[in-house]
Amino acid sequence: MAADISERIRTVYSTLSKGQKKIANAVLNDYDKVAFLTAARLGDMVGVSESTVVRFADELGFEGYSQFQLAVQELVRIRLTPNQRIEVTKQRIGRGDVIDSVMNSDINKIRYTLEHLDRQAFIDSVDSILSARTIYITGARSSEPIARMLSYNLSLIFDNVKLVVPTSSAEVFEQMYSIGEKDTVIAFSFPRYSSKMINGIRFAKQKNAKIVVFTDSDVSPLVEYADSVLIGQSDMASFMDSLVAPLSIINAIIIEITSRREKEITERFDALEKLWDEYEIYAKR
Repeated sequence: MAADISERIRTVYSTLSKGQKKIANAVLNDYDKVAFLTAARLGDMVGVSESTVVRFADELGFEGYSQFQLAVQELVRIRLTPNQRIEVTKQRIGRGDVIDSVMNSDINKIRYTLEHLDRQAFIDSVDSILSARTIYITGARSSEPIARMLSYNLSLIFDNVKLVVPTSSAEVFEQMYSIGEKDTVIAFSFPRYSSKMINGIRFAKQKNAKIVVFTDSDVSPLVEYADSVLIGQSDMASFMDSLVAPLSIINAIIIEITSRREKEITERFDALEKLWDEYEIYAKR
């Protein structure tokens, strides 16, 4: 797992200048305030020049201040409690138009994900799904609903889908007890990362299953166990995370699978449609 920004800072702290140490201390102690400041405003906050802030980001190995800022925001999402997240969101949006702020933020997350998504990882993930003996899908806490969504849609077209609901660590292992090298696990994990998910994916990796991870960053603790990593940018939306980008990746996966197995899936839905009509599953207008 890649080091987060706090670890980077502690590694180089003794070599920093006096001004850079002021910035470092602000990041370590007040990251929730630093995360959404411009370089100029961060400089004003700690009493150094904007150029010192930019050089500090460079000293930590970031390609510009914007990349540094994203790393601090990552720290915020991983560490803040729900009440702290609400407070940070209030500060960011202020008295502005909530709908405009939130939806434009979601648009930007989808655009960023589109520009940075690993296309080969996407193809490899679809290949792993199509070749799997059993497809295990799991997500804990706030990630569970999107895991259920993928599970529901894949269950319509495959008979080998199993949703793993991690109500406890023991139950994760029990539900994946028979997993092996011919199986694929699709795991969703976004801040704050669930220890049950990490333990479950570590177990699946030990059993040589293929691991597809949906997460928000390459510093996610699940990345080290993954065969394929699909990164969808997420961000705070009050006490919850906005997961529109991961949902968009799910849509793309379903469409890619459908295009590869069009004849088989079309025949399946023809049969399902007859059942739905016979048992009046859907209301008629």
